[in-house]
Amino acid sequence: MSESFAMSVDADGVATISWDLPGRSMNVLTEAGIAELGACVDRALGDAAVKGIVVTSAKADFAGGMDLGMIARMKEAAGPDPAKGVFEGVMAIHGLLRRIERAGMDPKTLKGGKPVAWASPGLSAGIGTEIGLACHRRFVADQPKAKVGLPEILVGIFPGAGGTTRLTRMLGVMAAAPVLLEGRMLDPKAAKAAGLVDEVVAPGELLAAAKAWVLAAKPEEIVKPWDAKGYRFPGGAPYSAGGFMTFVGASAMVHGKTQGVYPAARAMLSAIYEGALVPFDTALRIEARWFTSVMTNPSSGAMIRSLFLSKQALEKGANRPKVEDQKVRRLGVIGAGMMGSGIAYVAAEAAIEVVLIDRDQAAADRGKATVEGLLADAVKRRRRSEAQAAETLARVTATADFAALAGCDLVVEAVFEDPGVKAETTRKAEAVLEKGAIFATNTSTLPITELAKASRDPADFIGIHFFSPVHRMNLVEIIRGRETGDRAVAKALDFVRQIRKTPIVVNDARFFYANRCIIPYINEGVRMVGEGVEPALIENAAKSLGMPLGPLQLVDETSIDLGVRIAKATRAAMGDAYPDGAVDDVVFALADAGRLGRKASAGFYVYDEKGKRQGLWPELRRRWPAAAEQPDVGEVRLRLGMIQALEAVRALEEGVLTDIREGDVGAILGWGFMPWTGGPFGWLDILGAGRAVEICEGLAARHGPRFEPPRLLRDMAATGGSFYGRAAVAA
Repeated sequence: MSESFAMSVDADGVATISWDLPGRSMNVLTEAGIAELGACVDRALGDAAVKGIVVTSAKADFAGGMDLGMIARMKEAAGPDPAKGVFEGVMAIHGLLRRIERAGMDPKTLKGGKPVAWASPGLSAGIGTEIGLACHRRFVADQPKAKVGLPEILVGIFPGAGGTTRLTRMLGVMAAAPVLLEGRMLDPKAAKAAGLVDEVVAPGELLAAAKAWVLAAKPEEIVKPWDAKGYRFPGGAPYSAGGFMTFVGASAMVHGKTQGVYPAARAMLSAIYEGALVPFDTALRIEARWFTSVMTNPSSGAMIRSLFLSKQALEKGANRPKVEDQKVRRLGVIGAGMMGSGIAYVAAEAAIEVVLIDRDQAAADRGKATVEGLLADAVKRRRRSEAQAAETLARVTATADFAALAGCDLVVEAVFEDPGVKAETTRKAEAVLEKGAIFATNTSTLPITELAKASRDPADFIGIHFFSPVHRMNLVEIIRGRETGDRAVAKALDFVRQIRKTPIVVNDARFFYANRCIIPYINEGVRMVGEGVEPALIENAAKSLGMPLGPLQLVDETSIDLGVRIAKATRAAMGDAYPDGAVDDVVFALADAGRLGRKASAGFYVYDEKGKRQGLWPELRRRWPAAAEQPDVGEVRLRLGMIQALEAVRALEEGVLTDIREGDVGAILGWGFMPWTGGPFGWLDILGAGRAVEICEGLAARHGPRFEPPRLLRDMAATGGSFYGRAAVAA
């Protein structure tokens, strides 16, 4: 088997250890890699001819992190004591990085060590950055795609290979917080300003600069502050006056951001606090113990599964039909509003030629101007150079002439949500498209099968539902109509992969998947307002679940008049079976009062002249008086959480969803469903089907049949099964 790490020694006595994991575009640390890196380090430290070491990568980037499958293998290898396996495995990594850090020096005199420089040519995340933190000086190439950080918290874990302990001892808790607690990935200059790296150099000078430092380094430059006598924790240790205030502030900040529902954030802060009270090597053991606690927590396991493993699998085409490559060469976008211009922007950024069409040239030009504005912002934030922005903008052709669609192999229509308008647009576009071109409609509510009737070939017609704003939202919902063919699905998936977003594929049904689950969440919050539940209790209960927006804020953001239109259409379709009259009583009253949401600076919330929320509308209490007895916050949480999860289960039962991974990833990325749970199916598995049914039956008895547990959930409760256990058997 090819090695991941190779070492060479130059004529000046500098050993270069280069990381190049075979068969992968990005380095990730594996069990074999740990052994290979350790062997290279030991050889270099044991060779008298070697004066120092440079650790770098032969790839364009340094590393994307650790192979999280390695943790699972550690658990399996430990048999009945998985925590022991994780702890011992993590401590082995600590031992390796500590050998790099001490670099052969005498532990008492701190003399005789060899300088070790870290040279990152591009992105470095997770364990890659933790390796860098163990080195004595860190160099990174000054190029646009280079980023440095520790984003583990975003997938439900925290830096457990010394990154947490080292960074806080380098910078102090508050300065390290954006990197550790928010998972920020910093560009080279920002990383240097933050103290994460030491030198930012031109890409062509990276290795030369690192080697020059190694040869010139003085003995005192390779002793880490925490190994030297007289070291003081930046900002003060927890028991000092300054440190006490720092840790109190950090604890408040963490709780404010996480609402106490993310175990990794709590564990990381505990590791920092406890580690700050003891010597460095003891602090590493404390970090490893807290990391082990997180890795054996069901919540963290669910987050890793959904936000890393499942997300990655879907992005690589886990459910892609087996047809030839369908990469998009030329894209047509019809409708140059915010949605259409956003689609044009992300496609042009992915090096796709784009034709952006609207009803007249002025409207098309405004759409292109929106693209230009997004590019200008990217330049301002140093994410793109001016030359790159100009090159991207040049890929967008704005026009009112449908004839310009000739040669497009995919067209995405983003016009007004009206079946007649969409049908006319479909016919006009297909009149100039070559046979075999795929036509996609960007709709959030209209049935794809019905819209496809306007197409010359429904097999080549598909739904692609982008979330707004397109350039920020990572999820794309692909909707297969009853007659949509495999090639159209593959085309949509390949396009989403080109624009570097995450796809889920669902079957056609009212509201598809995402909106089907979001609407009940909003409705439940609005329903409670009508019942006299304090609006602040509703919103805060949602936030304490880990939802990014409370239901009342969310309906303000999406617009109350849109809610009215959806309610009227749903009522017309369902007739007497329509279940949400109590919701309509509240929403329609607000709409009649001209309170249409944020866009009107008036809704459930009050807004200032700049559109900033100022608090809940005081008149809500007058119009819907508060009930004398308010529900327990736990009851409100269960109503808001379970109404979404049950709708996801029903979507699976009805065949709208065919893969629970898509259900969980789509829920988190699409509308922010309680990320700490790993998604609705992850949450139900954490609760256990039996407990979930018990909760639902209680809610149904108190609040109505919308909480009745679906048959699938009842069957699982009866057999002791789980959604992911069921999926594993099916696979």
